[in-house]
Amino acid sequence: MHRRSNPVLDADWPDPDAIRVGEEIWMVASSFNRAPGLPLLRSRDLVDWEHVTNALPALEPAGHYALPRRGSGVWAPSIREHDGEVFLVYPDPDHGIFVLRAPHPSGPWSTPHLLLPGRGLIDPCPLWDEDGRAYLVHGWARSRARVKNRLSLVEITPDLRSPLGPGEVIIDGDALDMTTLEGPKAYRHDGYVWIWAPAGGVADGYQVVFRARHPRGPFEHRVVLAQQGSSTNGPHQGALVDDATGAHWFLHFQDRGVFGRVVHLQPVVLGEDGWPHVGEPVDEHLGRPVDEVPLLGAVATGRSDDDAPGYREPLRSDDFATPGLHPRWHWQANPDPQWVRADGDGRIGLAAVASPRGDLRDHGAVLGQQLPGRPSVWRTTLELPALAPGSPLPAPERAGVVVLGHAYAWAGLRRDADGVSLVSGVMGPDDADEVLTVHRRLATDPAAKARVRLSVAVDAAGRVTLTADDDVLLDGWQSREGHWIGAEVGLFAAADGLLGAVGDDRRAQFGPVAVEREGEAA
Repeated sequence: MHRRSNPVLDADWPDPDAIRVGEEIWMVASSFNRAPGLPLLRSRDLVDWEHVTNALPALEPAGHYALPRRGSGVWAPSIREHDGEVFLVYPDPDHGIFVLRAPHPSGPWSTPHLLLPGRGLIDPCPLWDEDGRAYLVHGWARSRARVKNRLSLVEITPDLRSPLGPGEVIIDGDALDMTTLEGPKAYRHDGYVWIWAPAGGVADGYQVVFRARHPRGPFEHRVVLAQQGSSTNGPHQGALVDDATGAHWFLHFQDRGVFGRVVHLQPVVLGEDGWPHVGEPVDEHLGRPVDEVPLLGAVATGRSDDDAPGYREPLRSDDFATPGLHPRWHWQANPDPQWVRADGDGRIGLAAVASPRGDLRDHGAVLGQQLPGRPSVWRTTLELPALAPGSPLPAPERAGVVVLGHAYAWAGLRRDADGVSLVSGVMGPDDADEVLTVHRRLATDPAAKARVRLSVAVDAAGRVTLTADDDVLLDGWQSREGHWIGAEVGLFAAADGLLGAVGDDRRAQFGPVAVEREGEAA
């Protein structure tokens, strides 16, 4: 019998929720300030995943998210199917709870509808009762609402368009001697309402299941999953899902710092006592996370005993051979269509977007992907085209590759009045200004064309080496996570100051991105 090591998604896919549609499992994750947001991944076996689409092209309200709003945006969403329609319900902690709908998880998705306005409403999940009524359970963010550790319930219309009354607290973590109770996911099972919710915090917490005969309670509870000496700290919120054979599984995340919140898979047995039993049993109630997942049920479909599956986190390389951007790419804020030219000719052109302070943490036009949770090497080429005769140079322009979080490091080309140079830059987490290093001058004419091969190597501790052609520009720099997210690798172009440049002769041209990840199957 084959087994697959956890995590099954070793990259930053926070707060997973999932449903089964036919023989496929569809998963959604938090995307925070990134746009497009609400990534949707598909799997037939729960271990090999494809990033199919993003349900949210831009965040609402659009003007608010024209700038990077780190730590805001899309928090823990839920995905559910009801009466032939698929719903995505997500919270924006600064604006309220939104709903999107589609005939299928692959789309097309509607524009977001604001179901519940308000600050601090987080982690929503709908539940349709057997009598046709619908409810929404959600948590609270103290940073916005000055209260947390409570789960509330609101009755809503079955089409998820309007609330039908005020909310009420149905579970008070303080009364149960719990802390940071959040992330509820609601289900119906064997005459009970189940609410799965983590408590105790992201790094040190545990998973609780509450059950009652009615969505309003009263609830009894059990702790069903905790670290208990395993290597998986704080097994945190996720999704109960069944496969096509009837076996049950729990997808949850583990916080890995700079590598973000990676996704683990646990087997679930629905016990004769009416409770779920998750992971490896510790006693008759509690389980611990497993290091390896047995490929049972639908997970083993199509596999023989000689088929040794490798690591297959979604594809990150991109040959740019198809017009438009693949769903794997995201921006740091709602994008302007002029930011990128992607004609499908094997390269993309990024405009030199204005960067008033020169701080890439404030730069919406960084085109990024999650940093894989295992050593990786990223390679691309960068070319600054020759400027047309008489073309002005309003401000220094630069482009390159970046590893971005609370701190960042980048390498690439810089064009200024003295010519074109190979440079690198570093910004510390508490710094206001970059430390810029000029490694060599490639041209003394600022209008000249310049080209360089760039690579980013990241080791198992998140230390970064930046290389240009055969020169190491930065070695062993320690990357840092972002706000509620892991670090990411990105491509960018920027004009220092208040004016950018979007003409084709001013676009930084990036060639195919090739990514190698340790242990990845061919």
